[in-house]
Amino acid sequence: MARPEPPKLTPEASKKDWSISDFEIGRPLGKGKFGCVYLAREIKSRYIVAFKVIFKEQIEKYKLHHQLRREMEIQNALRHPNVLRLYGWFDDSVRIFLILEYAHNGELFKELREAGHFSEKQAATYISSLTQALIYCHENHVIHRDIKLENLLLDNEGSKRHTICGTPDYFVPEMVENKTHDYAVDNWTLGVLCYELLYGVPPFEAKSQRDTFKRIINVDLSFPSTHGVTDEAKDLICKDASLNDSSKRLSLEKILEHPWIVKNAHPEGICPK
Repeated sequence: MARPEPPKLTPEASKKDWSISDFEIGRPLGKGKFGCVYLAREIKSRYIVAFKVIFKEQIEKYKLHHQLRREMEIQNALRHPNVLRLYGWFDDSVRIFLILEYAHNGELFKELREAGHFSEKQAATYISSLTQALIYCHENHVIHRDIKLENLLLDNEGSKRHTICGTPDYFVPEMVENKTHDYAVDNWTLGVLCYELLYGVPPFEAKSQRDTFKRIINVDLSFPSTHGVTDEAKDLICKDASLNDSSKRLSLEKILEHPWIVKNAHPEGICPK
């Protein structure tokens, strides 16, 4: 049976044409600081989506109106197999509703916590998929700035989707020191993420946020002898997550060409079990 088409939405029409009555709301998928995400089905097309409900009171409290609007417009415009689709949005007097692509296998965070750590083939496949998505984003003048396990979602094939600031374990040195930062912040966090996928913990984890920042600034990076991580994997991590000079980090294109990625990543982004 052919999969139904997603709801036909445009940024201009979404607020006028859609309402909560157009959807059947199912079980909760997650809860965040500003609202909740539910499984939902658009009644007319019977298309399954993720339905994110954001409370306006929280947006007003933290003065995030402009940021939220900008992120919604950006994600609605992006079209890439590894970027989560935002089909549209609407609101009522107290809530904003985002209609998102549903990633059937949930957060990469949950999968990693269940596994403890990933094999090099799994980690390389995830890093490769994310790098391809970031190349597309950067070509469209979008810096992610918030790459973390909780923002990486998995579809039926295990391919990665990501949502469009900041989590301390993934901060780059220039952000910690309040310096100007550019696209290279995403390259740094790819190295940090690669380390966490292979070892199960972030590379600069510490007891306090202050100590984490200190480790980041000092590039206090070490490789435990556990899990048998190869020198090629460590080389990729070092060329991204150990460089305070953002201009010397590997470009996204060079990451895809790195011997460890070429050797281990599945060419179609299907993650081996």
